[in-house]
Amino acid sequence: MTVARILATKGREVLTAQPHRTLKEVAEILAARGIGAVVIADVQGSVLGILSERDIVRAVGRRGAKALDDAASMHMTTQVVTASEDETVLATVEKMNAGRFRHVPVLKDGRLAGIVSIGDVVKYRLAEMEHEQSALREYIAAV
Repeated sequence: MTVARILATKGREVLTAQPHRTLKEVAEILAARGIGAVVIADVQGSVLGILSERDIVRAVGRRGAKALDDAASMHMTTQVVTASEDETVLATVEKMNAGRFRHVPVLKDGRLAGIVSIGDVVKYRLAEMEHEQSALREYIAAV
């Protein structure tokens, strides 16, 4: 199954912030929306980086509370690993595991088309396993 299938279910909304926003502003957005990462984009919507809760905690751990006044661009991950809509869910999970991150922006024709989190992938995989188990039960009952 592909990443497009997850996006079709969860939606394609991606919260973005501009690179000049402070860590405090981004942290407030994350807390208000109940999400774990925000894509840092320019005014044209091109992906410049990604800033996660972990990035903010690391910044505060290194610089103390004064880091909250720093621009997001100072602490964001700039080497963003992305996925395409036609990529398999398994390939996306492998990227997440290899890179030890929980959010993957999805691009279509070089533009931001969605974001997939580890929670989205786990939810999808559990539903898929339940469907397979149900199909097997039906098959066994019919035999």
